[in-house]
Amino acid sequence: MQNQIDIDSIKINFDASGLWVLNIAIAVIMFGVALAITVDDFKRLFKNPKIVFVGVLSQFILLPAFTFLAILIIKPHPSFALGMMMIAACPGGNVSNFFSKMAGGNAALSVSLTAFATLICIFMTPFNLQFWGSMYEPTNEILKTVELNWVDLLKLVSLILGIPLILGMLIKHYHSEMAGKIEKVLKPLSMLVFIALIFVAFSQNLDVFINHIHNVLFLVIFHNIFAFILGFYTSKLFKLNEKDCKTISMETGIQNGGLGLLLIFGFFDGLGGMALLAAFWGIWDVFSGMALATFWGRKTNKLALKNDH
Repeated sequence: MQNQIDIDSIKINFDASGLWVLNIAIAVIMFGVALAITVDDFKRLFKNPKIVFVGVLSQFILLPAFTFLAILIIKPHPSFALGMMMIAACPGGNVSNFFSKMAGGNAALSVSLTAFATLICIFMTPFNLQFWGSMYEPTNEILKTVELNWVDLLKLVSLILGIPLILGMLIKHYHSEMAGKIEKVLKPLSMLVFIALIFVAFSQNLDVFINHIHNVLFLVIFHNIFAFILGFYTSKLFKLNEKDCKTISMETGIQNGGLGLLLIFGFFDGLGGMALLAAFWGIWDVFSGMALATFWGRKTNKLALKNDH
């Protein structure tokens, strides 16, 4: 295992202006998702409380808890461990909605769960990071040296997720037609900006990735695949149908790596190991989500064709 100085002296080139663009991109993506959400979606969600319970259990309770157990077993470098805890504490990424649709999952449930997860992550993300991080001595050491100010963390998450969510829903409620028009343009555009941003950051840090990616490759891939499996089988355990199982699997496996990076740069001064792990997660889960959604989508289409004949 590389020593601490080695890993944490890695500097990811990501300046203040890059962070601002990432802030805005995440807020705009959230706003785009919110333009499709109505109060009725929440009402529908709560008419089926089991789905909400399973979604929240899988994403905000089981994933951080099992991540903690995995860290105890694997004993990764402390800043990688804290990076894994950060990712597990984040809400689902917005691309999960797109992948749920592709996979033949329940797209309406996916959007509603993203919205609900966004609301509760304002409290749950800081809580999970602090709770699990302080339970493991090596990560607790890092947390002690960092001023993890709960109020500032709440403010940042509310600003880039909570406000766009409420704004988008208000426009949808009062100007439904306008919301539809904005959403048509905004959704693909914000996704393109976000992907472009990832690639720009990636190209600026190519040497960092080439020299150090082997340190986080196994951790990220294992953690991500584990999260997909956890979401799927937790749903199966609660006897949800296939569509809902796929959706909760996507919501658990696709985590908001962009938000994780923002918090790492905002509160941990871009700590090398944490930033490297979150940056690679942000790239990797787009590929893994696409692969899983394609696989499930093909299976769904084959079944549909079989049933037609």
